[in-house]
Amino acid sequence: MGLIDSVKEAFASPTPKSRPDDGSKGAYWCDDCSIRIRDIELDVEPGETVTCPDCDEEMRFERSSGRDCAC
Repeated sequence: MGLIDSVKEAFASPTPKSRPDDGSKGAYWCDDCSIRIRDIELDVEPGETVTCPDCDEEMRFERSSGRDCAC
């Protein structure tokens, strides 16, 4: 595939705003392990304390903010 075809394909891709809303408000991050778990994958409320499944350290909650979604 040539450069022009690649650029055309990139512009033809759906934008993040066209993704369906699955109810996610953000994700929990472990800074030590670089693990991310979306809030909808857990049975917790946003901001609730969650521990990392790998190192048992507290994960931080980061809210999604439109196109720069943490999800």
